Amino acid sequence: MMAFIDAHRQDLGIEPICGELAVAPSSYHEHVARLVDPSRRPERARRDEEICRQIKRVYEDSHSLYGSRKVWHQLRREGIAVAKCTVERLMRSMGLAGIRRGKKTVTTISDPKAQCPLDKVNREFRVSRPNALWVVDFTYVHTWVGFVYVAFVIDAYARRIVGWKVSTSATAGFVLDALEQAIHARRPGPDDGLIHHSDRGVQYLAMNYTQRLAEANLVPSVESVGDSYDNALAETINGLYKAEVIWRQRSWPSVSAVEMATLSWVDWFNNHRLFGPIGYIPPAEAEANAYAALETLDMVA
Repeated sequence: MMAFIDAHRQDLGIEPICGELAVAPSSYHEHVARLVDPSRRPERARRDEEICRQIKRVYEDSHSLYGSRKVWHQLRREGIAVAKCTVERLMRSMGLAGIRRGKKTVTTISDPKAQCPLDKVNREFRVSRPNALWVVDFTYVHTWVGFVYVAFVIDAYARRIVGWKVSTSATAGFVLDALEQAIHARRPGPDDGLIHHSDRGVQYLAMNYTQRLAEANLVPSVESVGDSYDNALAETINGLYKAEVIWRQRSWPSVSAVEMATLSWVDWFNNHRLFGPIGYIPPAEAEANAYAALETLDMVA
């Protein structure tokens, strides 16, 4: 309404327009005065403007992925006191919204005759320390050159991605490469009792894969038959990856494009992304806190 008056006041005059619009001329003059001198604006309006700047910064830092809840938690982490409902209101007014996950895609091809280890997890993905439970899975991406497959190894304690691999073929060697990266990064020992949990895919039951698990002192665990919830944590990470990386781009031209985008996302996911189940802190921070607590216990002992 004020913009309409601004556009036509030279031709029609302020008071005639205000009369037609049932707006007091004094209101329009106050509007103009506030544009000239922002200090005359109400305190709430000035506060909203500052919070909007902070929201925009956090939202852009999250690659435009965060919804109001995670934006609010990040602002709190930075010491910015603001109500959650205020963040929700301002994000709506700014047209900002978080990414939403889509439906789960099934990629598991199992061999009903293959011998499988028992399920040692039983849907209990909460563990007391890092290197207690790894969950693994892979997903696929459509590209201009065909399907590309992406495998992840996730430490269940803080949902940290400890290994990953992009490949044009869904072979046992492909998932083994992701496992090797995780083993190199984490150096699990026999005292860790580290459980490796997978679905019943033939890649994870292949002889060379299971032999490597034994060599690395990993305890194999495989989900129950026909129960998708038994590897829910790994499927959650796959869903986040698809929503936050793959589906945000209309098409992917090559394997290298997927690989570079995955590299960037994994680094951001591990070191910056807030994760609700671990207290809205990044996975790397959660693990650092756990190791610090263990060191303190050792010193006390």
